Amino acid sequence: MVKSAVADPPNFKKYGVPSYSVAWIPPNVIKSVLNQTIGEAPDNANNPTPQPPESSGEHYLAITGGGGEGSSGIPNAVLFANFDVASNSLSDQPVGRLGTDSELPYRMALHPRGDGLICAMPKSCRWFEWNQNRSEENDKLGLKVSDKVLSELEDVGQQLALAFDNDGTMLAVGGQDGNLRVFKWPSMEIILNETKAYSAVKDLHFSSDGKLLVSLGSGGPCRVWDASSSTVLASISSKNGEVFTSCRFSQINDGTYILYIAAMTDKWGSILTWDAKTGARIGSKRIVRDAISSFNVSTDGKFVACGTPSGDIVIVNSTNMKILSMIKKAHLGIVTALAFSHDSRALASVSFDSSARVTVIEEKQKSGGLSLWIAVLMVILAIAAYFLKLQEPDKLKLSFLQN
Repeated sequence: MVKSAVADPPNFKKYGVPSYSVAWIPPNVIKSVLNQTIGEAPDNANNPTPQPPESSGEHYLAITGGGGEGSSGIPNAVLFANFDVASNSLSDQPVGRLGTDSELPYRMALHPRGDGLICAMPKSCRWFEWNQNRSEENDKLGLKVSDKVLSELEDVGQQLALAFDNDGTMLAVGGQDGNLRVFKWPSMEIILNETKAYSAVKDLHFSSDGKLLVSLGSGGPCRVWDASSSTVLASISSKNGEVFTSCRFSQINDGTYILYIAAMTDKWGSILTWDAKTGARIGSKRIVRDAISSFNVSTDGKFVACGTPSGDIVIVNSTNMKILSMIKKAHLGIVTALAFSHDSRALASVSFDSSARVTVIEEKQKSGGLSLWIAVLMVILAIAAYFLKLQEPDKLKLSFLQN
């Protein structure tokens, strides 16, 4: 008897394009764009920064990818998918799509105030704006090529890393040629232009206050920059054969910035932690016996997520570096990108196998509290049973005398 194929879970979908980047669309953008399509005025002016979404409801992902310039027949596109929290399900089909012809949108950064998004194409970077004039299918997101041409990023070759700061006033880009650039946004006035910072720039990330920028590349140390003065505050070199792959800032309660670096150490994918400003090493934790192909830290700093070339996803508690959950074969191919939702309650992942997945992060501490109360109740019941047993001989004696 032939066994039937196991159906994919509702939080896992394939959208037909090998995917290279993913991001949660800011809630204020969703409200503005979708309301505008039905005739309501956008409220970006009154609500300039993303607000955390409700614990239930619909949220949207932006996904970029495609087949590149070849004749594979796989299109290049920016896709939008809907995620429903209540049913823990992704939309069966994209709820919006913009084709990019022969240009593969390899990397993407969404502007935090909702102005649009930037994509790194093979030779140049393109700016796209939300289309607020759709007259059909109001529940779909629209995107259009902007009239704004980023002339400073024309014919600069493939950019491997893109990042806006949280205020949307700075844009950092890092190229395959090793050049690192930081611009004021939207004027595109150059702030930092470090030619040949690395042989190739791998990753970039701003601290939440926009004061620090971390850069990571091959052929050089991981550097922490003062974003205002463009000076290097810390230079972090690998040791004992470590290979750095990704980097992210996270702020702890006393205002100190922790720098997380994903690295390959002795055939293990590990997470290294550093004091961001001094470059002092804090610790190292082996996470998975595989490389780490994608990496991210939640907005609230509580969780760290890793994706692997084997398709596994690992979510780690940043406080004690213990694994909260491991999803084996979450994807059938390499996990290319990870993104936490704005409220840090869900993790989006995409893969070269054309799939997208959303993993809801459970609040395990709540179940731990419940277990404690159950344990206390069991102790109380055990004590009560013990005293009742002590009283049984006296009851039997009284019964015998009465008879």
